[in-house]
Amino acid sequence: MKITRFEDIEAWQEARKLVNLVYDAINASETFARDFRLVGQIQGAAVSVMANIAEGFARRSTKEFIQFLFISKSSAAEVQSHLYVALDQSYVSHETFSKIYAQAEKVSKMDSGFIKYLRSQLNKPK
Repeated sequence: MKITRFEDIEAWQEARKLVNLVYDAINASETFARDFRLVGQIQGAAVSVMANIAEGFARRSTKEFIQFLFISKSSAAEVQSHLYVALDQSYVSHETFSKIYAQAEKVSKMDSGFIKYLRSQLNKPK
């Protein structure tokens, strides 16, 4: 399948699911929702996972796209780190923690696979 829009990228689609899981977890807990600093951090990181895939694709440069995919991966790790705070403060259950953590891991692995593929394309003779 040819990718013509960022919405066609599976990693972006999975990142969108991650964003929704994060927002759902916040909306499900009044105490979580009141922790404005943590909410801002985890929402920002989740949105960054998704947005950097789109922004990198829009650059139309393989090298720049790879850089943005690395930023997306970093933001996924940031989501995972913030999740530990949410868990430790009892804002989320172990089940919710595991679901969001796994989704962030899934997107990170997809980013890694895409990076590997794009790097292989850079090294191909023209």
